[in-house]
Amino acid sequence: MPAAKGSTVELDKVLAVGDNGNLTVGKPTVEGASVSATVQDVGLSKKVIVYKYKRKTRYHKKIGHRQPFTELKIDSIKA
Repeated sequence: MPAAKGSTVELDKVLAVGDNGNLTVGKPTVEGASVSATVQDVGLSKKVIVYKYKRKTRYHKKIGHRQPFTELKIDSIKA
């Protein structure tokens, strides 16, 4: 998500909203619902190593991958 650390993000595509045991599920989203969140951290997760190997053909390939992430803190939910 392209957002700076400490900024506020408004999410308007909400799939479901729960309130005191009442669940509202959208088709595909809930109309008029939005979520306000603050960006806590932006970075890269731990490295995942992918190793491909085929026996008897002397083929092997080692690839590393780091998935980018955005950590959010939910401030308010408007239904």
